Amino acid sequence: MTMDTAQLVALAAVLGFASGIRLYAVLLVIGLVGFAGWVELPVGLQVLAHPWVLGAAGFMFVVEFLADKVPAVDSLWDAVHTFIRIPAGAALAASVFGFGTGFEGEGSSAAWATVMAIIGGSLAATSHFTKAGTRAAVNTSPEPVSNVLASTAEDVLVGGLLALVLAYPLVALGVVIVLVALAAWLLPKLARFIAVVIRRVTGSGSQSTSERGP
Repeated sequence: MTMDTAQLVALAAVLGFASGIRLYAVLLVIGLVGFAGWVELPVGLQVLAHPWVLGAAGFMFVVEFLADKVPAVDSLWDAVHTFIRIPAGAALAASVFGFGTGFEGEGSSAAWATVMAIIGGSLAATSHFTKAGTRAAVNTSPEPVSNVLASTAEDVLVGGLLALVLAYPLVALGVVIVLVALAAWLLPKLARFIAVVIRRVTGSGSQSTSERGP
């Protein structure tokens, strides 16, 4: 299977968005697909099929899978990966249109790669902060079941997106657009909720009330 330009754009968008949720799953799945020869990966992504890269991605996938199921640990993991998932999402999206993709002239490839880096990084940031905010809100519940359920839902979402983009790229792109719209609606609500929780934990709300007096 090979992809045309529209399908490559869809692949880049999905890789960027999914990287903000499960970066190592993205690296592992795409690498395995390329290693098995199911899809002819763009030149910039073919390195993911190298056995050493697959081994590293597989190890980190297991670590992330376990860390993401533990309350509080998942939020710490998300905080650290703010500095990893977003640039990685940009890099993966750009790699879809790296040199050697068949576009006329290196300048054309560089332009596409730059555009997709911007889009991929933005999509990764959107999905990452939505995930991190959602998990922080879930962690306010004392029971661990909701945390495991949320993490499992994220696993299914990323797996489904990757399977969909390899079979029906444009449909997957449409799903990502819907998810981005949902994230844009949800993020402000998550921010307000977390701000309220922080004020309650720190006691700043009650302090402000006492300072105002009766």
